Amino acid sequence: MSTLKYIAGYPEHVQAQVRALLDAGKLGEVLARRYGESHVVRTDRQLYDYTQGMKERYLRSAQPLHKVIYDSKLQVLKHALGTHTTVSRVQGAKLKASREIRIATVFREAPAEFLKMIVVHELAHLKEGDHNKAFYQLCTHMAADYHQLEFDLRLYLTALEQR
Repeated sequence: MSTLKYIAGYPEHVQAQVRALLDAGKLGEVLARRYGESHVVRTDRQLYDYTQGMKERYLRSAQPLHKVIYDSKLQVLKHALGTHTTVSRVQGAKLKASREIRIATVFREAPAEFLKMIVVHELAHLKEGDHNKAFYQLCTHMAADYHQLEFDLRLYLTALEQR
């Protein structure tokens, strides 16, 4: 039995179903049928505009974003798919904060729903720092099917790893 690191926290019967799909070589096919459409958000500027549009729709009162980019080093160095950071600098007598979101480049080629899920996740961190009940309520406010997308994203990453 191989370990499925992206779904290790799920019940054994779920992991067994995923192993069966992997062994049959069908996991990628199942996901392609469900999430066939890719997105057109390819550049950092397009990603910023996409993220800013979601922020303006759902989180108007949140602090402004200064940078949103694809980061090719993210997955390898931080074992994360996206990060949000706040960089504070002293300028004279004022404290200036700059907020950044970095998205792993794997999402440049991923289905549109997965990009949406990771952007929703990182935007939710603007209001909620921890992965608590309020955080997940905010995620489902921005994407009603957030939990299903998160699970399917884990399957997508498993399928990519098995290639």
